[in-house]
Amino acid sequence: MDRILRVNLTDLTTRSEETPAAWAGLGGRALTSTIVAKEVPPACHPLGPNNKLVFAPGLLSGTSASNSGRLSCGAKSPLTGGIKESNVGGTAAQMFARLGIKALVLEGVPQGDAWYGLRVTKDGVEIREERELVGSNNFAVLDVLEARHGKKAGVISIGTAGEMRVTAANISVRDPSGKLRSHGRGGLGAVMGSKRVKFITLEEEGAPGIQIADPEKFKAASRVFTKALMDHPVSGTGLPTYGTNVLVNILHEAGGLPTRNFTAGRFDGHDSICGETMHDTIVARGGKPRHGCHAGCVIQCSQVYNDKEGKYLTSGFEYETIWGLGANCTITDLDDIAMADSIMDDLGIDSIETAVAFGVAMEAGILPWGDGKEMLRILREEVGRGTALGRVIASGAGAVGRTYGITRVPVVKNQGIPAYDPRSVKGIGITYATTPMGADHTAGYTIATNILNVGGQVDPLRKDGQVELSRNLQIATAAIDSTGMCIFVAFPALDVPECLPALIDMINARFGAALTGDDVAELGKTVLKTERAFNMAAGMTPVHDRLPEFFRTDPVAPHNAVWDFSDEEVDAFWNF
Repeated sequence: MDRILRVNLTDLTTRSEETPAAWAGLGGRALTSTIVAKEVPPACHPLGPNNKLVFAPGLLSGTSASNSGRLSCGAKSPLTGGIKESNVGGTAAQMFARLGIKALVLEGVPQGDAWYGLRVTKDGVEIREERELVGSNNFAVLDVLEARHGKKAGVISIGTAGEMRVTAANISVRDPSGKLRSHGRGGLGAVMGSKRVKFITLEEEGAPGIQIADPEKFKAASRVFTKALMDHPVSGTGLPTYGTNVLVNILHEAGGLPTRNFTAGRFDGHDSICGETMHDTIVARGGKPRHGCHAGCVIQCSQVYNDKEGKYLTSGFEYETIWGLGANCTITDLDDIAMADSIMDDLGIDSIETAVAFGVAMEAGILPWGDGKEMLRILREEVGRGTALGRVIASGAGAVGRTYGITRVPVVKNQGIPAYDPRSVKGIGITYATTPMGADHTAGYTIATNILNVGGQVDPLRKDGQVELSRNLQIATAAIDSTGMCIFVAFPALDVPECLPALIDMINARFGAALTGDDVAELGKTVLKTERAFNMAAGMTPVHDRLPEFFRTDPVAPHNAVWDFSDEEVDAFWNF
């Protein structure tokens, strides 16, 4: 039976527990949010001893199911003050699952100044004091841990941003090619830093592996599911060819590409940073236009981006980062943005939150609009060294706005708004306002239906149907995040009739269960309501489910759109 491993950093003890019956059918986000809601006092300080950091693979993680390699991490967020789940690829989720670990829970904080590394094996968790890697960033951590434990070891780590406990700090996870993926949003790296855990390694030798209750049924369902992923035009063609950055030109045309700190919906320099340009640059420099963030990914929307000399620069170069430093900060040099992505990976800091923070910093006059070289200098010399300015930027867009007296600060629950203008794409605005996670596009990705016409079509400029669209997608996403599946399986799930039943069949075959579609929907609803209840107990109210007021007062070109939902219409989201 899968077990719960607990590490108490206060007394430096570990223990293994049987999974409670009530948690047996949970995985990923459902499990992290359930544990946080049950065991973390909502009013506690996020960096104090009462917060807990929970890692949990999804229900299908570790199996042969396509795109099932996602890991959830949860805690009370030091950025939003509410509950947080962050989702990542890499190798750790599948290793946790094959080791028979349902969840790893970090509790308490150390009494002294020592830092620690955790080693997870089939025998449990070993706590070791760590001296060599304290003060090192992620790339050096990967190199040293590979020398210590070999190339096959899984790694979860924080850079110096996490050590400094800045609220945009992330948690990094080694991917199959030895590079990094990130638990990016919400400052969970600061929580790991508060517990003085520099890294976690995972070793699979002797692991019990995954037991499938009905292997033949699982294989049959898996074939149907994989075919649906490959046949859909978005997951089978668009994303594999151009990556997520295919969205730059699409959002530019729709007038929903936030530009110059959300003052316009189109960017004149879009061609220089778009997915098509990035694809051609990668091919010309001998990079990889297709690349998976975890084993078993058939979509492969990631890529390897080389510099002008053909040397590796970054991978997992996503639309949200390119938008944030590109259109939002008006930087047109894709190489500067790629270098920034690499630096942020190394420091261990969220590239979305930091990019939104730079947009606010440019509005404050801290650096000129479009100055990629000064942005890189600030990342290296200010953020990297933990100067006063660096810590403000590394604490997110809200911190920059408060420090410099800026009113145009695109945040919800203090988390930076990413990638899509909610005035021109109104469905995503409902998601930004209502998700318990703070502004998070992945929580209910209405771009699918508002812009890409997946799962039907809802006019992005009209209010009609947007609340229902966001609600349905948030419920579905909470369930998908609990399976260990990549969120991009939602594209075929919305359009291909066989896709979602095949996913449910795989879960049933894995556990010998008899779940229905209604059961999966109920799981999603329960997760959302659990998360919202935590936030309410932490001091949030419906007033926190609001977009900044400038979205109401400042029309955005080219449609002169404004955010025109009443508070009552937004609050109706929770009527389920």
